[in-house]
Amino acid sequence: MYVNAGRYGGTYAHKDIAFEFGSAISPVFKLYLIKEFQRLKADENDHLKLEWNLQRTLAKVNYHIHTDAIKENLIPKELSKLQINFVYANEADMLNMALFGMTAKQWRDENPKAEGNIRDAASIEQLVVLSNMESINSVLIHQGLPQNERLQQLNKIAITQMKSLLLNKNIKKLK
Repeated sequence: MYVNAGRYGGTYAHKDIAFEFGSAISPVFKLYLIKEFQRLKADENDHLKLEWNLQRTLAKVNYHIHTDAIKENLIPKELSKLQINFVYANEADMLNMALFGMTAKQWRDENPKAEGNIRDAASIEQLVVLSNMESINSVLIHQGLPQNERLQQLNKIAITQMKSLLLNKNIKKLK
C-alpha cells in the first residue's frame, strides 16, 4: 500500500489488496467479484474447448480421407470384418507411433484412469500434425509405399511440424 498526503493525495494499493478491501466492506462487491471471476473462467474454458473440438473434428474429417485410401489400396475383398478392422487399427497405430511414439493400447496401459483415447488427450498442435499426417499417409498409400517406409517418413514429418508449431507465436496466443 502507498499513502500520499496532500492536495492530490490518496491511498493506493495493489489491485489484489483493493479487491480484498472492497470484499471486506461490501458483501455485494464480493459477490460481484466472485460471479465475474466465474464468468471469465467459464468463457476461457469454452474458448479452449472450442479450439480443441475444432481441431479434433478436423482430424476426424481427415480420417475419412485416410480410411478411404486404406479401403481402396490395402484391404483385399476376401478379408473378414475382423481382419478389415485390424487393418484400420494397424494403420491408426502406425500414425500414433509416428506422432506419439506409442500405440493406442500402450497409451491406455499407461493411462488407465484417463477418459477417451490417445487422440482425445492430444494437444492442439498434435491434432494439427495428426490431421496433416492422415492426408500425407493417404497419398503415400496411393503411391504404394510399404508401411515401414511410410512410418519413417511420417515420423520425420511429425517431428518437423511439431517443432514448427511449438515455436509458432500465433499458436501460443490461442492457449
